[in-house]
Amino acid sequence: MDLLKLVAFDEEDLAVLSAHLQDAAVRVEDVAYLPKEGRFALCARRFDWESDPGEPPRRRLTGIHFERVLSVRCRNMDPRRKDEVLNLLAVTYEPTAAPAGCITLIFSDDRAIRVEVECLEAQMKDMGPVWEVESRPAHEPPAILDAAPEPRGARG
Repeated sequence: MDLLKLVAFDEEDLAVLSAHLQDAAVRVEDVAYLPKEGRFALCARRFDWESDPGEPPRRRLTGIHFERVLSVRCRNMDPRRKDEVLNLLAVTYEPTAAPAGCITLIFSDDRAIRVEVECLEAQMKDMGPVWEVESRPAHEPPAILDAAPEPRGARG
């Protein structure tokens, strides 16, 4: 497969980027906030969801950066623990005073990085190396109620 290169300028674009980054492994040492450049960047080992299910599962080295960054905050993380590996679950966007907003990188174990931006401007690019991994990420299915909800007015 060709190297993937995506840009995001709105919430719909960011949802596509987020889908490709689901289950990416991110080392804390590969995360950087560059305040003078107004940039937040990271390298991830993203799971290759586009590969054929008949092929062995694999990961790709991918770079992601956000431009026009005003501030960065993290939750339940210690940036000094450089060897720690985070599991990226999703990337979301919450508009504030248009066109400004907050991008949130949501990780497992209730961890997150919140990036405040002047406007949404992001890029993701595969950087080449691809390697096979032992298994595909697995997720718990959503909780489903055993009984169907009662129609309104059914109670007597």
